[in-house]
Amino acid sequence: MGILDNRVAIITGAGGGLGAAHARVLASEGCAVIVNDINEEAAQKVVDEITAAGGKAAANNSDITNYEDSGRAVKQAIDTFGSLDIVLNNAGINRDRMFASMTEAEWDAIMAVHLKGHFCITSNAVHYWRDQSKAGEKVEARIINTTSGAGLQGSIGQSNYAAAKAGICALTLNQAAELGRYGITANAIAPAARTGMTMSVDAMAQRMAKPEDGSFDYWAPENVSSLLAWLGSTEASHVTGRVFEAEGGKISIADGWRSTEGVDKGDHWAPAEVGEAMKQLLEKEVSAQKVYGT
Repeated sequence: MGILDNRVAIITGAGGGLGAAHARVLASEGCAVIVNDINEEAAQKVVDEITAAGGKAAANNSDITNYEDSGRAVKQAIDTFGSLDIVLNNAGINRDRMFASMTEAEWDAIMAVHLKGHFCITSNAVHYWRDQSKAGEKVEARIINTTSGAGLQGSIGQSNYAAAKAGICALTLNQAAELGRYGITANAIAPAARTGMTMSVDAMAQRMAKPEDGSFDYWAPENVSSLLAWLGSTEASHVTGRVFEAEGGKISIADGWRSTEGVDKGDHWAPAEVGEAMKQLLEKEVSAQKVYGT
């Protein structure tokens, strides 16, 4: 028995890295999984691993940046496993470049895979869940989005990626506020783990290497997957509109933007007066975390 028995999930970008770990962990908890990846061979390999371990899974190669094709993944989940309960948006790419050198194509590619990719499958799934709710069925649906520390505080050389990941945070808050009436929760996760992306950087590869002595594998992607499995369960119906960070054995909530007390003149500020107001504001300011790379 697992906490996801009789539930069905789509996991995007699940042919490797974090997505594959999420698929294996959710399947081990009883979830039937649609393993989505544009690389069909990679997706099938993960499916074979899950089924060999006694789990339920099927491969899907829908293009998450294409709305109609994304709908095919939703249809496959329903046709193959009888329903859909969880959309876990994990797929992502990098096109790192300093802002002054970034091309339009590098910007657009990131926005397509991350922001539009988070929209397409989820929108198709939400239509399915809303119809169920309007028909009087009980819905226990979960949207789980993937952001990043770059989206929470910025990252030098990743303005496109940081902007997209910050957009995912805002999207998550809106989804939670709008979709709760249909029995849908929405949360996001900023993971820190060993993946193909992190291991491609020499310094990070050395720091995140798997320990050879059998001790706790701090950077194992499965450490992140456990939180997502719980968020996908019926136990998590009261948790929505949150952005979590997961790293090693640590789980935390990322505290979002908050309005401060401010300085209120009660009248129009002349431009020359704003400097004094700014001085007061900055003296009371609680500084944000530093941008990665600064």
